[in-house]
Amino acid sequence: MTVRVPFMTLEPRGDEPAIRAEIDRVIRSGWFILGPELEAFEVEFATATGSAFAVGVGSGTDAIALALRALGIGPGDEVITTPLSAAYTALAILHTGATPVFADIDPIRLTIDPAAVEAAVTPRTAAIVPVHLYGQPADMPRLQALADRHGLAMVEDCCQAHLATCGGRPVGSFGIAAAYSFYPTKNLGALGDAGAVTTDDASLAAKLRRLRNGGQSDRYHHVEPGWNSRLDEIQAAVLRARLPFLAGRNARRRALAARYRRALAGAPVIVPSECDAGHVYHLFPILSRQREALTAHLQQAGIGTLVHYPVPIPRQPALAGIARPESCPVADRVCSEVLSLPLHPDLTDTDADLVASAVRSFTAPAQAPAS
Repeated sequence: MTVRVPFMTLEPRGDEPAIRAEIDRVIRSGWFILGPELEAFEVEFATATGSAFAVGVGSGTDAIALALRALGIGPGDEVITTPLSAAYTALAILHTGATPVFADIDPIRLTIDPAAVEAAVTPRTAAIVPVHLYGQPADMPRLQALADRHGLAMVEDCCQAHLATCGGRPVGSFGIAAAYSFYPTKNLGALGDAGAVTTDDASLAAKLRRLRNGGQSDRYHHVEPGWNSRLDEIQAAVLRARLPFLAGRNARRRALAARYRRALAGAPVIVPSECDAGHVYHLFPILSRQREALTAHLQQAGIGTLVHYPVPIPRQPALAGIARPESCPVADRVCSEVLSLPLHPDLTDTDADLVASAVRSFTAPAQAPAS
């Protein structure tokens, strides 16, 4: 079967000469860890996100875990998060020794529901980790008010939402800290694993820099038990080369999403609402009760799709007996229906139209009569 529209491609497009030049420059320098490229990227990324500080780390998972650790969150604490995300959000909470608690999602935004968060707060609750899923900002004004009311720390998971805004305000600016992933598929992607924490708190930034480097105050002096999680010089250089393209590539994602929305009006699927103009469309999910049949139909048409995500995090075997088994019926339903269509800045209008046409032509299989 000929693949007409792959789900995505990771070959460098347009920025390859700049990336190669940056990598070559780092190799010639002979400096690969905690050097000038990282320092420059941290300044540039902090500026781009409207933050005072950025601290480069090894991955988005480490970014969440280190931010929580730096806030003193650990064993005995509960951290409320969403059941609909990559499991790494909850795994990062587990890495601190805290217990993840899951609050169901808003059926419109598909991000964590503030009312469900309110109901999940207990005397042990120490923090909230909302996820700006698929590039759609969570309802941050309500979540911030809730966190303030209960005296909770808030660490925003911005791993899918680089430069997104909520009500015109940058995501990542509502909580005490924000975590970013630069996994190659992200809106701003490295050529391997990479991440960062942003914050406006100078003391928190200083602690994060110690924790990512084994808890060292200076070379060979470990003042607290830290990790080894450092954004290396080559990945920092790659990200510096790509960062100037990010706003334009996000604009292209928004244009493609708008094209899909127009073309899929009346199609036999549900297209989740855009609840904020600051959505950056890391992914373009649709919902269908006939997901398997629709997937097969699109595959037959040569169109690649993926499911983000098929299993709610609380139902993952890795969390069995660890997390509180909250009921999250909305997330359960969405995980059984969600399907991501191809959407990336290099997708052509023609390819997007082919995808939409194939979705519109889908006819659900007839249901067998009840016996």
